[in-house]
Amino acid sequence: MQTSTHINDILQAISDLTLEEQSFIAEIITKRAIELKRSQIASRAKEAEENYKLGNVRAGTVEDLMMRSSDD
Repeated sequence: MQTSTHINDILQAISDLTLEEQSFIAEIITKRAIELKRSQIASRAKEAEENYKLGNVRAGTVEDLMMRSSDD
């Protein structure tokens, strides 16, 4: 519940700002979220690259994948 209260306090403080200031904050938050997603994608790509180098990756069709997963 405390997080919800904290978020509501932030939203209330933002609503007290001018429209221009609110737009600026929205733009910053959007850009930060995009950058975070990029970072997560880059991290996942690095992990996939490592798995490929270690030979932990298999090639095949979707059918092959389904057959392997049903064997587990």
